Amino acid sequence: MPRARYVPLAVLTIASLAACGSTNAGSTAAGGTEQGATAVTVASTSDACAVSAASVAAGPTTFTITNNGDAATEFYLYAADGQRIVGEVENIGPALTRDLTVVLEAGTYVTACKPGMTGDGIRGTLTVTGTSTASAPEAAARAKAAADYKAWVATESARLLSGTTSFVAAIKAGDQARAKALYAPTRAHWEAIEPIAESFGDLDPRLDARVNDVEAGDAWTGWHRLEKALWVDRSLTGMSVIADQMLTDTEDLVGRIAALDLTVDQVTNGAKELLDEVATGKVTGEEERYSHTDLVDFQANIDGARKAFEVVTPIVTVKDPALKATLDAAFADLQKSLDTYRSGTGFVLYTALTPAQVKELAAKVEALSEPLSRLTSTVVA
Repeated sequence: MPRARYVPLAVLTIASLAACGSTNAGSTAAGGTEQGATAVTVASTSDACAVSAASVAAGPTTFTITNNGDAATEFYLYAADGQRIVGEVENIGPALTRDLTVVLEAGTYVTACKPGMTGDGIRGTLTVTGTSTASAPEAAARAKAAADYKAWVATESARLLSGTTSFVAAIKAGDQARAKALYAPTRAHWEAIEPIAESFGDLDPRLDARVNDVEAGDAWTGWHRLEKALWVDRSLTGMSVIADQMLTDTEDLVGRIAALDLTVDQVTNGAKELLDEVATGKVTGEEERYSHTDLVDFQANIDGARKAFEVVTPIVTVKDPALKATLDAAFADLQKSLDTYRSGTGFVLYTALTPAQVKELAAKVEALSEPLSRLTSTVVA
């Protein structure tokens, strides 16, 4: 979801240095639009979202989004209800271009640019006609990958619900020590499936908003409100209502996941989104700014991205074995660095890291992010 960036300047500078030299890290392929995909351009400004086509044929479609405004923007493709996210590209800086590749079935979709990364965005309608032309073996391989990933997401969401139930019980009992102990390991299940959870645009803000994400007039609820109560306020007065709502929303999330019709491009695009989450939230210390348990989230995001890669590995092995080898090595290298910060069953606090260590982690994330951005175009080609 769109988030205002709360990043300490020194840390942002370090993370940015690690990313220097990368131009269009979110593109689907080094050469641009995937072969065989329909190409659609999107020009985003402060007051317009110019989409080059109002109708496209079913099948792979690559949206090339250019930010012609003077503030960071985002691009979202929603289902017909205007809420469920089919695909997204966040944090596109001025004068930058990013790509999003999705496989579209016949129907109506909603496009949205969000200049300033806030609000509902400047919206339009996209109509998709016809049927996808993927061969039967290709379609079967993609369907199996999506089904395998959905089964894993269902397991993670059940664990999230179980942990949340215990966490809420501790909050309502006023047991701050137990609630603190449950906070990070329970949230890890959310972080692992975050792209799927975020696709439900109404639930994500209620469950995972940080204080600077909250629109004027809206109540701040969810995990980070309780995080602040535990680590900063050190008081759970008035938090039972918020805890109850969080449990209700988590139960709702589990039910929606069970009914979700997941596609393989959502799986592979989600892997890249998880790396973006690491780069813009975890490696900067932004996400868990009160508890400083960011490295637990970091590991969960990596686990989720690795799982997405794992389920499509049979496809990638055939289509681009060099990409598979590159991703295997990049995942291993990043994990090796992250493992040095383990402590007991978890990790050291983010505040224990030096600027040099943050810079090293940011560089390893960038090294994985670039080849991972090519995953969707490889799988759906």
